[in-house]
Amino acid sequence: MGEESPVLSNVVVYRSEVKASDAKDVRMIAHSSGFFNSSELEVAVELVEEALALGSEESGYHFFFAERSGKAIGFTCYGPIPGTESSFDLYWIALMDAFRGMGIGKKLLGMTESAVSAMGGTRIYIETSAREQYNQTQEFYSANGYKEAARLKDFYAPGDSKIIYVKVLR
Repeated sequence: MGEESPVLSNVVVYRSEVKASDAKDVRMIAHSSGFFNSSELEVAVELVEEALALGSEESGYHFFFAERSGKAIGFTCYGPIPGTESSFDLYWIALMDAFRGMGIGKKLLGMTESAVSAMGGTRIYIETSAREQYNQTQEFYSANGYKEAARLKDFYAPGDSKIIYVKVLR
């Protein structure tokens, strides 16, 4: 008794509630990708902390988490864009590196799109870097129906442009 079933340990569970342990897990998930610098990691943690302190509605930061064996392995963070009628930002989508290519990111993205639509959202915007390191990220967005809407040259740094993707939900 007390041992976790090997079958159940491989099950991925999805949730939208934010827990206190998520701040640490979000940092670990984002760090595992190797894509984000320390200030970006701090922003991800701050969004979790703000959602915990104020609630998703008041903070404007909504989450979905993928868990395995009770530990978060991936997440999305999204919210309405202030000053717009029905546009939302996908601020973050990240998975532990070991869990990429298993359909978990696609599932998280689909859950996020459904939630945005249920909240009256009609468009989701995502931004990412144009650096070669982000080619798989760009391919993921395109494969999931997002279209490049803008490219801001040298936005993040010289030679590092920002790509803005959009998906019209309805």
